[in-house]
Amino acid sequence: MENEILYKLYQTCTGKEPENITALPASGSHRHYFRLTGLSSLIGVQGESADENRAFLYLARHFREKGLPVPQVIGSTADHMYYLQEDLGKESLFDAIGHGRTQGEFSAEEQALLHRTFALLPDFQWKGAEGLDFSQCYPQAAFNERCILWDLNYFKYCFLKACGVDFQEDRLEDDFQRMTQVLLADADENTFMYRDFQSRNIMIRNGQPWFIDFQGGRRGPVYYDVASFLWQAKANYPENLRNALLQTYLTSLRRYRSVDEQAFLQRLRHFVLFRMLQVLGAYGFRGYFERKAHFLQSIPFAIGNLEQLLRTPLPEYPYLNEILSALVEKRRSQQSLQPATPPCSGLTVDITSFSYRKGIPEDLSGNGGGFVFDCRAIHNPGRYEAYKALTGMDEPVIRFLEEDGEILTFLQHVYALADASVSRYLKRGFTHLCISFGCTGGQHRSVYAAQRLAEHLHQTFGVRIILTHREQNKALVWKEAQQ
Repeated sequence: MENEILYKLYQTCTGKEPENITALPASGSHRHYFRLTGLSSLIGVQGESADENRAFLYLARHFREKGLPVPQVIGSTADHMYYLQEDLGKESLFDAIGHGRTQGEFSAEEQALLHRTFALLPDFQWKGAEGLDFSQCYPQAAFNERCILWDLNYFKYCFLKACGVDFQEDRLEDDFQRMTQVLLADADENTFMYRDFQSRNIMIRNGQPWFIDFQGGRRGPVYYDVASFLWQAKANYPENLRNALLQTYLTSLRRYRSVDEQAFLQRLRHFVLFRMLQVLGAYGFRGYFERKAHFLQSIPFAIGNLEQLLRTPLPEYPYLNEILSALVEKRRSQQSLQPATPPCSGLTVDITSFSYRKGIPEDLSGNGGGFVFDCRAIHNPGRYEAYKALTGMDEPVIRFLEEDGEILTFLQHVYALADASVSRYLKRGFTHLCISFGCTGGQHRSVYAAQRLAEHLHQTFGVRIILTHREQNKALVWKEAQQ
């Protein structure tokens, strides 16, 4: 279906039919990319979120007007679910520096390309912010407390708890609160935060860098992007190259503002730590919960970066330093960082919300049983503009669903089936039950239903629950977290 829509869009934009449409390899996102060739070669994109697509289209056009090297948008469908953009070729910066990444020694050509790329970052952050309507950004207009706490809890629940790392939650939360205050100290600065500024999101055409995948950008501090690029887990930059790149960045930055280098470097360290925690949370979710080997393989690289940073611990976060030092020690002694396995005598219930567009979740226990409940017949809040950016965990969506009432009747039947199975599983000593809720986007109805069933089973039986909102990239080990 997407091929047919992109086919017609290409024909509308160029006046000619495409000769060939080729699906491109999947990226870390849920967008689908195609190369359409004919009169000209274009990249076709089919996104899952119209709001996210609109953000990209707006930012791409704004950056082009500012003279920044981003792909030209050729055209889009009226609903913004499909669009065509300029084809920047097949080589990313990640590919271009492949020898250096794998060998740890970067050639003069690779280093020159890195310096050329990093020198352009301040242009996006400052020139790109001029006249930019940040309300067009998705899903947030600005880097704020909510963004920070989302990522820190991501690290706590998807990495620390998944690895079985023992910690005192209240002490860790104290350090998280301190970190939030530090990171937001200059939140009023009107600069663009690219947010995913790394070598896979930079294409090389005729030896020059071009920039893609900035749709998650927003107003925010410049330090975040510097940390993202220089401490990318698999980039493998040696310390002398990282320092040289940092000097290149600061030279470009001085075209826009004065720089106290010592103060800048000290502040940067907080963002490097925050970014490392965010990355470990993402690797934990993708690796431990979604069982994607690529992300599990990246964890040792991320902890290696962490070890370098902890040579001079940040005194503002004393308890966090203890936890992270224990992780580094595990890596040094080659202890496993695999997920903790619940005792055989206990029952674990895996509850997952998902989008049918991306397929039914796999039961990784090997049992192949359990329940999959289809929520698509229930009145959908996602049809209304006021709820599109929210999820089934947000109060306005909860109120909509409960006042409508359809989902409450639906859950009465779910509870009856789930209670009967859990009760029987406990009596027979079974250790795993999988229950999934699907809806169109995996955002509203399925999320609400999964949350309510987790609460119900926890209160009724006290069993261990792993609650995963797949399309929201959120997971929680319910029993431990709720005690």
